[in-house]
Amino acid sequence: MTPPETPADGASNADTLGSVGEGAVLERIFPRLPGAASALIGPGDDAAVVAAPDGRFVVTTDLMVHGPDFRLAWSTPVELGLKAAASNLADVAAMGAVPTALVVAIAAPSNTPVSTLELIADGLREGCESLAPGCGVVGGDLSVSATLTIAVTAFGDLEGRDPVLRSGARVGDTVAVSGALGRSLRGLELLFTRGVDAAGEPDAAATAELRREHPDLLAAHLAPTPPIADGPLAAESGVTAMLDVSDGLALDAARIARASGVGIDLESALLGDDPDAAIAGGEDHSLLATFPDGAALPGGFRRIGTVVEAQAEHGPRVTVDGATPARSGWDPYAGWDGAAG
Repeated sequence: MTPPETPADGASNADTLGSVGEGAVLERIFPRLPGAASALIGPGDDAAVVAAPDGRFVVTTDLMVHGPDFRLAWSTPVELGLKAAASNLADVAAMGAVPTALVVAIAAPSNTPVSTLELIADGLREGCESLAPGCGVVGGDLSVSATLTIAVTAFGDLEGRDPVLRSGARVGDTVAVSGALGRSLRGLELLFTRGVDAAGEPDAAATAELRREHPDLLAAHLAPTPPIADGPLAAESGVTAMLDVSDGLALDAARIARASGVGIDLESALLGDDPDAAIAGGEDHSLLATFPDGAALPGGFRRIGTVVEAQAEHGPRVTVDGATPARSGWDPYAGWDGAAG
């Protein structure tokens, strides 16, 4: 369904959530949301009914909060919807599953324009249609809050395959990645250094200038487009372990190392032109995987390292060219300065 580009009849761009109420907001949002091919019963009842063809489903959830996760002075509402979809779709894909449905809950201040939620819905639709055709929104909830918060729960179909876990990597496996590395970090650094005013607060005008100068880097952070289809493709191609790179390559690779009881050695020469950003950067939402030695790498996967034995004195850990990396990745409890913007 093609969503309306303007408010519904009788509506105004000046309408706020508080001025029109939940019912009217839902009437304006529903036509913009993507339908799900798996939905037997979609939005409108107390709960949706989604098909689970092989008797199982993958489920994940992710939270985006204004302040630690995004800044309204930097992100458009469409980008927020796209990023909310992408981050959850990547988690489903990392299990080797095909995304089938999303449930979306949004809490926002009562003076938030209804058009903001409409545009978030447009972003969710764009994310589903471009990254996981057939996946759609089957339900959710709206509430009021002093802080704009978007919570998405995603479901996926394993299509008869075993789920891909973090614990299957074996010594000698090839470490590979599909998708960008470090570009989201560089985009975020630009926003923090140049997308601010003289007082250091996020600034929309400065951000607009950055969009003109560095469109690709800003898009990598504000509206990532992870290789969702490569998750199920890897599962069909003998992948031994996989996850979504959301918190940084070194940190996420360490999660595979610990779960599998192995070491992972990354090769800086294989990490592109900016290995430092690749190692430490988060929110690329690329797929990090291990494959048996000598296996043909499917889709967009490319080799970046090797699974090695865990050393007795260090245990499971990640190294880069044999050495411990100086930077690891993102920790939401340690990385936020309390600012919003």
